[in-house]
Amino acid sequence: MASPRDAGKALDVITIGRASVDLYGQQIGSRLEDITSFAKSVGGCPANIAVGTARLGLKSALLTRVGDEQMGRFIREQLLREKVNVEGVHTDPERLTALVLLSVEDEGVSPMIFYRSDCADMALSEDDIDEAFVASARAIVVTGTHFSRPNSDAAQRKAIRIAKASGGKVVFDIDYRPNLWGLAGHAEGFGRYVKSDRVSAQLKTVLPDCDLIVGTEEEVLIASGESDLLAALKTIRSLSSATIVLKRGAKGCIVYDGPVSDDLEDGVVGDGFPIEIYNVLGAGDAFMSGFLRGWLGGEDFATAATWANACGAFAVSRLLCAPEYPTYTELQFFLKNGSKHLALRKDEAINHVHWATTRRRDIPLLMALACDHRLQLEDIAAKAEVDVSRINAFKVLAVKAAAKVAAGRAGYGMLLDEKYGREAMFEFARHPFVWLGRPVELPGSRPLRFEFSQDIGSQLIDWPVDHCIKCLCFYHPDDPEDLKKEQQEKLRTLFEAARKVGRELLVEIIAGKHGKIDDTTISRALQELYALGIKPDWWKLEPQASATAWAKIEETILSNDPFCRGVVLLGLEAPLAELEAAFAATAEVPIVKGFAVGRTIFAHAAGQWLTGNMNDEQAVNDMARRFEELTSAWLAARDRKAA
Repeated sequence: MASPRDAGKALDVITIGRASVDLYGQQIGSRLEDITSFAKSVGGCPANIAVGTARLGLKSALLTRVGDEQMGRFIREQLLREKVNVEGVHTDPERLTALVLLSVEDEGVSPMIFYRSDCADMALSEDDIDEAFVASARAIVVTGTHFSRPNSDAAQRKAIRIAKASGGKVVFDIDYRPNLWGLAGHAEGFGRYVKSDRVSAQLKTVLPDCDLIVGTEEEVLIASGESDLLAALKTIRSLSSATIVLKRGAKGCIVYDGPVSDDLEDGVVGDGFPIEIYNVLGAGDAFMSGFLRGWLGGEDFATAATWANACGAFAVSRLLCAPEYPTYTELQFFLKNGSKHLALRKDEAINHVHWATTRRRDIPLLMALACDHRLQLEDIAAKAEVDVSRINAFKVLAVKAAAKVAAGRAGYGMLLDEKYGREAMFEFARHPFVWLGRPVELPGSRPLRFEFSQDIGSQLIDWPVDHCIKCLCFYHPDDPEDLKKEQQEKLRTLFEAARKVGRELLVEIIAGKHGKIDDTTISRALQELYALGIKPDWWKLEPQASATAWAKIEETILSNDPFCRGVVLLGLEAPLAELEAAFAATAEVPIVKGFAVGRTIFAHAAGQWLTGNMNDEQAVNDMARRFEELTSAWLAARDRKAA
C-alpha cells in the first residue's frame, strides 16, 4: 500500500499517454452511421484518469502532446478547469489533436473510430519527459497503448526510470486497444482483445518495474501472454511484485497483494454495484481514478476497491467519459445514501451534487449590469419617437460601459436578451466578464410564459455553454392555487430543460407587485419551489425590509440546497441611495453574493442617447459612472475589492 502524502512531492500522480477529443453520438441505440449530433469531451485513458483523480481530490497532472489548434486548446483549457496540472501538456505545431467518434448502439456495445494517423499524443518522445517534473510526483501512470510505438515507448520508459530513482511509484494501466497496435481494422475500435505474441512480449518487459498493475481479464491475458486467467495472474506475479488489480466489470474487482493462489477469489474482493449498463467506455478510467484516490490516500485495499467500483458504476451509467466522473463529494454522497435507481443518471439527488460540484467556474462575487429589458426600452424608444431597432446599438454601448468598469477584474457580469441584445452578446464575448445571464420569460407575463416558444428546451441547445438562463416569475405564495400550480409547472419544465442541456439557471422572484410582503413571504415562496425539486443555481430577489426576512431566506436556501451559488439583488429602478441601503442590509448575509441592477444605471443614458442628446462616448461614460458607484457601494458594504 502506498503511504499517505509523501514529503516533498508537489504532485500526487502524473498520467502519461493518450489525450483526445471524444465526440459522443447523442442518439442512443443508434448505429454510428446514423448519428446526427455529437457531444464533445476530453478523452483518452490518461487524460480521463487525470480528470478523474483531480475530481477526487488528488493533485494530478497529464503528460502528453496536443495539436496547436482549437481542439488542443480545448483539452488544455478543460484540464485547467478541472484543476489538472498542464505543465506536461506539450503543444505539437506539426500534428493534429487526436479525435475519436463513438456511439452507444446497444447495452455494452459502443462502436468507435479512432482518428489517430500521426496525431500529437502518439508523437510523445523522450524529449518531452522532464526529469524534475516526473520526480515531483508520488506516482506515475503509464499506459499500454503508448508502448505501441518506439518513440512513446521510450518516453514512458524514461519516465519510469526517473520515477523509480526519485522514490515514486509506477502504476501500469494495461489499456489494451488492439487496433491501436495495428491488430484490427479502423471499424474495430471497440474491439477489446486480439491475441498477439508481439504485444505480450513487449508488455511483459514493463511489469518488473511496476508497483501497481490494473487490467481487465482480457488485458491481464495480453500482458502475460497466457490464454488462461489464473495462469496469466501467476505469470505476472512471477515477473513483478506489484499489487495486481483485476477488473471484472459488474462483478467488481479482486486485489492481489501477495502470492497468487489457485483460487481466483483468494484476494481482496471488491464487490460491484448493481447498475444499469448504459455506456461501458471510460469505465475503466473511472475505476482507476477511484482506486488511485484510495491507494495514494493511504486507505486499505477494500476501501480503494469500493471507491474504484463506485466510480466505475457512475461511468457505465452515464454517456460521456471524463465529464461524467464523480467528484469526491458526489462519491461520498453515493456511498452514504445509495440510490434507488439502477440508472444513476436518473437519480436527481446525485445528479444535482454532480452538477453543483463540477460547475465550470467559481463565482463568489457577482456585480451585473442588467440590460435585458425589452418593454422598458421599447417605452423609452417610443417616447423618443425612434425605431426600436436602435435599442440594439444602445445595448452594445451598455456592454462597453460595463467592460470599462470591470477592467478585466473578476466578479463582473451582465444580463442581455436575445430580442435586442444579439450584437451586444458579440461585444460581451470580447471582454473577460465572469457571467452572462439571458432571459427566457415573456416580459410581464403572469402566469409565466416563455418569450419565443413554449418548447423551452429547443431554444437552449444553441446557447453558449457558459450562458446562464434567467427567468423572472411574478410569484407570491398567497397567489390562487391554480395560478401557482401553472407557474410552478412552468418553472419545473424550465429547470428540467436547463439540466438536460447543461446550462445554469437563475430564477428571479418578484412578489411585491402582487401582494403584501412580510418577513416570511419570500422564504415561503422559495420553499414551495424547492418542494417541487427546483434547485436553481442562482436566485434573484427583491431587497428585504428586515434582517429576519433575510435570515429566513438564507435558512431556506441552505437547508434545501447547500450547493446554491447564492442570491443577487434586483434593483426595480430604485435610486442609488436606496440601493446602497439595501446593499448594507445584506452585508452580514453570506448567501447574498451580489446584484443585478439595470434601469438605475441605464435609464437616463437610454433616454438621452435615443433622443440624440448624448453621443456614444457620453452614454458609455454615464452608464459606467453609475455602475461604478453601485459596485463601489457594494464592495464598500463588504469591505472588499474586486480581484
